[in-house]
Amino acid sequence: MYDQLTPADRILFQHYGSGRVERPDFDRIHHAVEAQARRHPRLTAVEHLGVRLTYQELDQQAEHLANRLAVLGVRAGDRVGLFLTRSPEMVVGILAILKAGAAYVPQDIRITPPHHLRHVVSTAGIRVILTTSQYDVPADLGQVVAIDTVAAEADPPRAEQDGNAAVVIFTSGTTGVPNGVQVTHANLCNVLLTEPGSLGIRPGDRVGQLLNIAFDLAAWEILGTLAHGGTLVVRGNDLARTAESLNVVIATPSILSTLDPDACPAIRTVAVAGERCPQSLAATWSRRAAFHNCCGPTEVTIVNTVQRYDGALTIGRPIPNTTVYILDDDLQPCPIGEIGEMWAGGACVSDGYLGNEALTAERYRPDPFLGGANRMFRTRDLARWTADGQLEHHGRTDDQVKLRGFRIELDSVTSALEQTPGCARAAAVLHEDRLVGFVSPATVQPEVARRVVEELLPYYCSPTLIVAVDKLPVTERGKIDRRALVSRLDTVA
Repeated sequence: MYDQLTPADRILFQHYGSGRVERPDFDRIHHAVEAQARRHPRLTAVEHLGVRLTYQELDQQAEHLANRLAVLGVRAGDRVGLFLTRSPEMVVGILAILKAGAAYVPQDIRITPPHHLRHVVSTAGIRVILTTSQYDVPADLGQVVAIDTVAAEADPPRAEQDGNAAVVIFTSGTTGVPNGVQVTHANLCNVLLTEPGSLGIRPGDRVGQLLNIAFDLAAWEILGTLAHGGTLVVRGNDLARTAESLNVVIATPSILSTLDPDACPAIRTVAVAGERCPQSLAATWSRRAAFHNCCGPTEVTIVNTVQRYDGALTIGRPIPNTTVYILDDDLQPCPIGEIGEMWAGGACVSDGYLGNEALTAERYRPDPFLGGANRMFRTRDLARWTADGQLEHHGRTDDQVKLRGFRIELDSVTSALEQTPGCARAAAVLHEDRLVGFVSPATVQPEVARRVVEELLPYYCSPTLIVAVDKLPVTERGKIDRRALVSRLDTVA
């Protein structure tokens, strides 16, 4: 399998592509949180709009809720819906579900359409849903439990049990139907309990919970903070006000770009992921904080490569106990410095897609480099190794894009647009961090097209702008010319 590599490149392929070997202190992520509750019971674990929970209070409330889940029949290996929004109850719910041996399935109830929730419930086999009393979750989705109404010590203690799965994150699929990725405790412990994923968080550090709870980076914010004794500062509507007191920020570049570094003097560590990071953003923040640029789809557990920015922006190197391979179309190693497709292996590789064995088999392959039962994941990112062993990102092999932390398939948006009455052709492009749709002919009504997309796809797939044109430009091969569409946008008011 190394036939096209020189002897020197064979050595570098293995050296560059392997993270250091390190054993996390825990094999269940909630055990790390429980350890912090024993060590620092009076430290503030969660803070939100004036409400505070100490580690002892958080652990006790989660224990009571876990007992209630056990009474409702939740067992190791089950999946429990967490349909609410950022709040202390959300954190209690996550910890309770993990204590019960189940995996939590987060969705922001404020903005997630009912049809999307039904798909999540069906795909994940959810029977029990946690929420709060302020939200009206349809009763036919499952057994609904309002966290804020569960009486303390009302249920008998449960038998201790630990499942392997920790969280199921739904990501956009190739047909527009979200796929549920099952992430294990081992996956989370590997990235959150080792450096650099631990981000140097210490007891008492203030870490923001700024992101949508359905986004995999939110698990980094929440569990990464609590596993190290930090204070999770859960934001309300005023993101900038929350950021003023933080020491650590984990965000997408788009969100980070809305913050003024001068207004956040306490921030000492920043990590960004989820979309391309502009060099100027890294340069600005690195003047006052340790800036980490990270990369990795949900399927390889939040991020699997990290760079501490030092003036030349890359996506860094593999995190501990993981591997990265730059391969050609035949899955053969590319020479060092040559662009190829990035595959990820080792402890980052998640358990695959729920209920979609065909897609799992397509994207998760046996790992010929690690051997045994190990699998590697096809990221569809293009990258190359630099001379000093860092990864440069060079786009994607498909039309999948990331926007505000969510993955969006441009073809699925196009298909939805084309279901608009009177629409013959459509296209979707990402331009200056905006999702833009084009519909043809010019008689198509953009607002009608917007409603169609909102009915068919998750909310984050709705274009910011929809432009009706007489004809869509095509390439010589008869395909829609997205580059030509992008060039038109500069003339659109």
